[in-house]
Amino acid sequence: MIYIKIATWNINGYRSAEKGNYFHQFITANKPDIICLQEIKMNEKILKDYGYHCYYHFAEKKGYSGTMILSKKEPLSVFYKMHLDRFDQEGRFILLEYDTFVLINIYVPHGGRKKENHPYKFSVLNKLLSMIKDIQKPIIICTDFNIAYEEIDVKNYKTNYHNNMFSYEERAVIDHLLKLGFVDSLRCITKDSGIYSMWPNGFNARERNMGWRIDYIFLSSSLKSYIKDVYYLKSQLGSDHCPCILEINL
Repeated sequence: MIYIKIATWNINGYRSAEKGNYFHQFITANKPDIICLQEIKMNEKILKDYGYHCYYHFAEKKGYSGTMILSKKEPLSVFYKMHLDRFDQEGRFILLEYDTFVLINIYVPHGGRKKENHPYKFSVLNKLLSMIKDIQKPIIICTDFNIAYEEIDVKNYKTNYHNNMFSYEERAVIDHLLKLGFVDSLRCITKDSGIYSMWPNGFNARERNMGWRIDYIFLSSSLKSYIKDVYYLKSQLGSDHCPCILEINL
């Protein structure tokens, strides 16, 4: 067994988080073995030397989207495409294969406030569900999924049942994922409400904890018994999202 600490974080702009010293604070305080970042909003390799192997997937559009993985251990292989043109062009996906598991970092499209991009969003989600069926090793999915699953994952759930990120059809995707043999790592640890990962800008939303939990680490159920802890770092600044950390023996 090897103890591993894995973090996922929609950083909402790597440059600004680094400039404000937030990313440095996060790494030095937590020392993750693997860090999955979404929405890096950069188009060149500017990471400081933190002692990680670094894998970037930049969006073709400057200052938009993008993902990155920092890993202390070099993987066996790296993949950057799901073979969906728009999605691949936006740099939203990285897959690393290790000896005993596969790690996926995916930034799911928002979908639009009026659900105008739901066809795009569901094309990505359906492709993901199809792809993971063919992977033979246990899988860890680090993601800004842009979907809150349960009522306890949204502060104002009563007014959001038909809205983007909490509609019945979006939540059904997580139902499907769980039926495929995955678990929501946090819910293996606690069923507490009020644990969120994103707070809208303004109205002192974070201070009032008026948030959404749309960032997850999903695991193949075969890894469930090896989970040591899962937690969200609400006090970590630098983004409108906070990091989620999984501690696991693999």
